Amino acid sequence: MAKSLHSSGHKSSSNWFEEWFNHPLYLELYSHRDNDEAARCIHTILSISGLDLKKPASLSVLDIACGAGRHALELARLGYTVTGNDLSPYLLEEARKVALESHLPLNLSCCDMRRIAANNLYVLVVQLFTSFGYFDSKEDDQLVIKNAYGLLKNDGWYVLDLLNPLHLAKNLVPYSRRSAGELSVIEERAFNGNRITKNMSITYPFGETITFNESVRLYNEEEIRAMLQNEGFTVVTIVGNYHGEQFKANDSPRMMIFSRK
Repeated sequence: MAKSLHSSGHKSSSNWFEEWFNHPLYLELYSHRDNDEAARCIHTILSISGLDLKKPASLSVLDIACGAGRHALELARLGYTVTGNDLSPYLLEEARKVALESHLPLNLSCCDMRRIAANNLYVLVVQLFTSFGYFDSKEDDQLVIKNAYGLLKNDGWYVLDLLNPLHLAKNLVPYSRRSAGELSVIEERAFNGNRITKNMSITYPFGETITFNESVRLYNEEEIRAMLQNEGFTVVTIVGNYHGEQFKANDSPRMMIFSRK
């Protein structure tokens, strides 16, 4: 997720995702995200798209908002030609380190997801783990989809992984407290119109507290279908979790949409 950062009471003028995703605390808070889940997600994508039946070395893949590279690295392990794109130099450097340590070829680009240059065309573009809906306007989110369409070869796949707002509304945890290493973390979540926001207060052992805010626009099935179709995509199927189970509007935690150019 993304947000505006403010520390010691001073709010930054930058977008929240520029500040938060480029801060070392981000990975400390989310170190529990596991590679097994990423592998399961990628397996489901390749199986449903049928790309698992083709030779990996002949296929190029783009991971938009790849972060520290969990999914991009898994694709590289499987032999695909992978480019990971993110706006955070810090997270891209973490992905680069893991790729080097694991002897995996991984191309990386640092660019706003609305303006990724179409220097290469891909057979698969993935945008996973709620990495959509960060911008203030719906028009900017539409630009992301437009850009993804332009980055794909004909018959290429775009897999967009979103939270299911109906499931989230029934299962939202407004307040939680946890530890991340030596850090104490308080997280407060709330709906704000058509967005889900999360305010985080992170306290160091010596007492200093830093706060970050995340804000993601939520889309229901009808809205996101219309946005995809508006750019020329054909929505092929929607699954409700990383195991690839059928999407159920009221019960599925996720809404992973498979579209084709």
